[in-house]
Amino acid sequence: MDRDPTIPEAGPEPMTDVRTDYVFDNAHPQAVPQHRYLAEAHDPLTLARLAETGVGPGWHCLDVGTGGGSVAAWLADRVAPSGSVLATDVDPGHVRPRPGLTALAHDIATDPLPGANFDLIVARLVLRHLSDRAAVLDRLVRALVPGGWLQVDEFDTTYEPLLLAPDESTAHLYRRFLAAKDAVMRAGGVDPAWGRRVPEAMRAAGLVGIDPRPHVQLRHPGAADLLLLEHHTHHLRDGLLAAGMTEADLGALRTALREPELRACSSVMYSVHGRKPAR
Repeated sequence: MDRDPTIPEAGPEPMTDVRTDYVFDNAHPQAVPQHRYLAEAHDPLTLARLAETGVGPGWHCLDVGTGGGSVAAWLADRVAPSGSVLATDVDPGHVRPRPGLTALAHDIATDPLPGANFDLIVARLVLRHLSDRAAVLDRLVRALVPGGWLQVDEFDTTYEPLLLAPDESTAHLYRRFLAAKDAVMRAGGVDPAWGRRVPEAMRAAGLVGIDPRPHVQLRHPGAADLLLLEHHTHHLRDGLLAAGMTEADLGALRTALREPELRACSSVMYSVHGRKPAR
């Protein structure tokens, strides 16, 4: 490619008004552990799927909603020394500097992207937060080179059954918490079932070779996905209280999530590949 797509020609410009109404705000004091647990729980799937695209030296990549930047950092190492990675987020302050990696303040819902410049775009747990997901998907497809890859990793949180609890009161508390968290997410504009809709949405956006892979983890004490769930009792505390939980409920739940007997299924993570048709 003649031009480095991490240096946009006429945009996107750094944002002057950073959006703060996403459920998980990067400026929140709990953002750092949120990023850590997300990476521990979900980077293994995300990175394995990215590797399947063949991403390597010379590729130009975009990581949308980069969060803590772990995926962008991995990509930067893969595409070095001649490639580049643009990591965007409404608040990219958690991204650590790295050769070949550019972090940019950018809201994919409203800010323009450079056109047809990226060999690979990855968006993990971003589109579920956006009301106009179809328009954003179209924008991402336009930003791909012909034959370029889009990977979208998204949850379907309508499926995360409890399998085993030490007693019925713990089981009831766990299910109440999931219902309250669902209410918080829906109030924040999240589509809890978006993961299962991604393949069809990507096809409607004009991509080909759609390849969805569902993935479920076992939640047990010490597992990263369960630690992420426990973390939500802190990060989403205000919303959970507004949804009917009490401080006593949240404290009891944190204790319950460490019970050796506890077993549950994670929600389903769909990792979906699609490619822009070649000319």
